[in-house]
Amino acid sequence: MVTRRDFLAGTGIAALSLSAGLRPSPTEAKDLPASGGSLSWGVETEPSTLNPHLNGQAKAKLILRNAYETLLARTPDGGYVPWLAKSYSVSDDGKTYTFTLRDDVTFSDGEKLDAAAVALNFTKLKEPTYSGSISAGHVSYVSEAIAVDSHTVVLKLNDAYSPFLDGAAGIEILSPKSFSSSQLKSGGPDIAGTGPFILDRYVKGQEIRFKKNPGYNWAPENAAHQGPAYLDEVIYRFLPESAVRTGALTSGQVHVIEGIAGNDAAVFKDNPDFTYQSAINTGTPYTLFLNVTAGPTTDVKVRKAVLAAIDVERVIASVYRGERKRAWGILTPADTDFYDKSIEGRYGFDAGLANSLLDEAGWTARDADGFRTKDGKRLTIEIVQSQATLRDQRDILLQAVQAQARQNAGIDLALQYVDAGTYANRQKDGQYGIIPNSTTTQENGVTIYFHYLPRAKGGSINYSRTEAPEISAWLAEAASTLDAGKRFEIYAELQRFALLDQALGLPLYVPDDQIAASIAVKGVGFRPFKRLPENAYDIWLQQPA
Repeated sequence: MVTRRDFLAGTGIAALSLSAGLRPSPTEAKDLPASGGSLSWGVETEPSTLNPHLNGQAKAKLILRNAYETLLARTPDGGYVPWLAKSYSVSDDGKTYTFTLRDDVTFSDGEKLDAAAVALNFTKLKEPTYSGSISAGHVSYVSEAIAVDSHTVVLKLNDAYSPFLDGAAGIEILSPKSFSSSQLKSGGPDIAGTGPFILDRYVKGQEIRFKKNPGYNWAPENAAHQGPAYLDEVIYRFLPESAVRTGALTSGQVHVIEGIAGNDAAVFKDNPDFTYQSAINTGTPYTLFLNVTAGPTTDVKVRKAVLAAIDVERVIASVYRGERKRAWGILTPADTDFYDKSIEGRYGFDAGLANSLLDEAGWTARDADGFRTKDGKRLTIEIVQSQATLRDQRDILLQAVQAQARQNAGIDLALQYVDAGTYANRQKDGQYGIIPNSTTTQENGVTIYFHYLPRAKGGSINYSRTEAPEISAWLAEAASTLDAGKRFEIYAELQRFALLDQALGLPLYVPDDQIAASIAVKGVGFRPFKRLPENAYDIWLQQPA
């Protein structure tokens, strides 16, 4: 007996038709989608790689999603609709997943999408020399990827893993030729996908251009239209400074921007010349993960003191001017199935508690600068922040946190902004006190596994470096059940242990994406469920009357 989902054919979108002999009025014609044109979009983050398998930047997914697609698409409530796969089934024991593929999909390099191509993607992601992204965490559970026939793929798991469908359905599928390309690690035109746009040109530090895929005709059922994209071209310009992006849009240099600072939101809200949208992300809040294996943060009293020393509400209000939400849990409220709201208010700013905890931990003396010391050594905790994810005014946020820790408890938070290579080495070696990070995934609760499993057992972003046996046991129990209610209870217990008992992290704010656009830009918005800005497939430009 298996659980099977066969999706009905058709787009699910009502077709527009004109009666014979009738023509739309000028006003009506202006409101109908128009093909053609070039869209310029100012973005905050330049991808560190153009290979979606290796990408770890949530912001870069807006760009990469133009060219690369997945087996299933998500609905706002977390369900699935067909995309590259037209149906799927799951065995009763949760260890066998079968996907039936469409038969009309072609990669941009001319290869046909078939079961062998999909199986190859999963096989390659298991190879340590190739993978390293969060996607590999899902694939690590796969014992075998089998092309049963040209359009049927079977994925066999070693053990039941309840988040697997969420992960597997969201892995971007590359053409087989891509894996033999010299561009595989960096990405480029040779790394072919099936998307509505094809990578045309990339000028590092400046822009990336995509051209329309004229043969595209396999959009997911919940897309706003079917067939090729409306736009002939979309250009993403790398504008890392918020004020520069705002100026580029208001002056007409670009049509759309994302990543709008709290100070700049008022420029677009209620402005008839622009549209403004925002949406909180799924996944993990931007969190200070405290290293339990090195330096002062090995002491749970010091970790708890850090959590109590920071007035998070005040900091968030000051930096983001009411445009971001204070975070409390190990997931964001957008993870509606597994977010445990009861954690809210269970801990927080308490300078008295922070100072008493540090006294108990032996950090009783002060140096000439007011920082706490023990045995002549200053209480310094190094925060290592990757330059690649330093966005959304996070530099200002971390400076405010640093000031709070010093003022309220005499803790020296030393800020270090590092390049990708240094960041990877520091992660691997565990030589840091705190790593701040947020993770945006399309999987219900699955980011918990990557943050809290031991690093050697799938915890690829376990920045606290915890190996608490309680956490591993809870995660194993949750992975073995398909009962969402039971998983919620397990994750809630894990959350209380991680934050209240062990102080493994301090959630700061819920990541929030924003889009502002010229009023002439139609169809711009967010991805269902994951809530990241959507690609340019459904966007069109309204012509002046």
